[in-house]
Amino acid sequence: MALAACSSTGSTAGSSGSTSSGANVSGSAFQAQHKGGTLTMLANGGGGTLDPQINYTNTFWQLYQNTYDGLLKFRRGVSGAASEEVVPDLATAMPKVTNSRKTYTFTLRKGIKFSNGSPVTVDDVLATFQRLFKVSSPTAGSWYAQIVGADACLKTPATCTLKGGVVVNPKTNEVQFNLTSPNPEFKYQLAVPFTVILPKSAPAKDAGDTPIPTTGPYKFVSYDPSSELVMVRNPYFHEWSHAAQPQGYPDKMIYKFTLDAEAEVSAVENGSADWMFDPPPADRLNEIGTKYPKQVHINPQLAFWYVPMNVNIPPFNNVKARQAVNWAIDRAAVVSLYGGTKVGSPVCTILPPNFPGHADSCQYTKGGGTTWKAPDVAKAKKLVEESGTKGQQVTIVSQSDSVNKSIGEYLQSVLTEIGYKASLKTLSENIEFTYIQNTKHKVQISLTQWYEDYPAASDFLNVLLGCSDFHPGSDSSVNIAGFCDKSIDAKMQTAEALMGTNPDAGNKMWGQIDQDIMKLAPVAPLFTPNLVDFVSSRVGNYVYSNVFFMNQDQLWVK
Repeated sequence: MALAACSSTGSTAGSSGSTSSGANVSGSAFQAQHKGGTLTMLANGGGGTLDPQINYTNTFWQLYQNTYDGLLKFRRGVSGAASEEVVPDLATAMPKVTNSRKTYTFTLRKGIKFSNGSPVTVDDVLATFQRLFKVSSPTAGSWYAQIVGADACLKTPATCTLKGGVVVNPKTNEVQFNLTSPNPEFKYQLAVPFTVILPKSAPAKDAGDTPIPTTGPYKFVSYDPSSELVMVRNPYFHEWSHAAQPQGYPDKMIYKFTLDAEAEVSAVENGSADWMFDPPPADRLNEIGTKYPKQVHINPQLAFWYVPMNVNIPPFNNVKARQAVNWAIDRAAVVSLYGGTKVGSPVCTILPPNFPGHADSCQYTKGGGTTWKAPDVAKAKKLVEESGTKGQQVTIVSQSDSVNKSIGEYLQSVLTEIGYKASLKTLSENIEFTYIQNTKHKVQISLTQWYEDYPAASDFLNVLLGCSDFHPGSDSSVNIAGFCDKSIDAKMQTAEALMGTNPDAGNKMWGQIDQDIMKLAPVAPLFTPNLVDFVSSRVGNYVYSNVFFMNQDQLWVK
């Protein structure tokens, strides 16, 4: 299923597919004639909690771009490399960095209000960072642990003050961050949704389905994970920075969660919906590429689909069992189930190709080499025998949409073939990602995906497999494998420090860490995807960000 009619000559930078008319490649000025209308979006399920300091899904991280703001933000309304630039948002300028790169000083903009009408103050900024620890945000222990006072907050979140770490001055409107050591990625970590500024009245617990007031051009008015999410214009919004937060075009955005991917394709084709979040089923790709080439956009991803294996419970607490899975998977077959070589490429590493730190390597391919060629099922069976785990019951968990389910069924057949009594459990999109993170559910093996938060190797290796991001009993434990190797963790900290003084040496070290982890095989990388965006015929001004994907609020539906 090759998307045969999708050209590689589209005018949107960073896109290898065709584009709609009016593609925005330079953040052009607002065009009032296109303001208005309702954008209807589809997904197989909701994205879980609506709380931006807890949610870690692509479904909602896209939406947070046009609802919430941090002190800094990735540039919006542009495509390609420009979308990876960090710009001032609620801050008046980029920070003043002093104290040997350990102190960051910002000035908060004046005159900005939350969607409930209350002004944004430096007290809200302080409360936001305290709340980050109080709600046990997924990366609090890895990204933000270097803030002075964070150690106490990680030990007793409920009493977090960050005294000396986040210092605010209401008279000057200044916010100062003090770190225990230099962090070359700090500007990126202030530009992701975990650190969007929330009102100090936000609850010190997961807000769940209840919207928290926003600052951006849109606000959430209702959310039911089983049916729909509704967003309307924030009446208190004004455009203070076109680069960070341009005003949006639709008056209303509705996200419906009631259809499967097959029905989603049909709805976009017939114009009853404008865009679908889920990957189009493989058997529909040729159809949409041939009949609707101007409505299809294909963008390479800095991401990978992978299989985390729980290293703390049988059978995958045995390294040979995990290595067996890596040897047995036919990655080309998985790519075919995803849609073919135009939309996916087999991988053996955690760091994707063309990403900082990536080194060509493949420890699990028949015949050896640096790239994946073929599985070795015989070797996999032998390892299962040697591990003493043959015949054990294994349940793989995947999402229930057609693409994830088909890959889950394939993985079930692989596990059966190499000697396990395998079954498949499918869950809706709005609960699967949090379900597989929580150790209480005793998930042995699962299927999931990871997309870059920002361009740094640590965002894959440390976030997914670092000791600090494994939180037993929590829905916010993105180290799904529960992997914690103290020697590898120490190497990660060394590599992270190197990035501030010698990035080339740091990235070389990250590449070696990737290979060290793969020897222990806590995950099985499958493929790197290309994202297929299928939009309705009335949609214009398609803009694709390398970091947060399509700019939904910049679409013209009028």
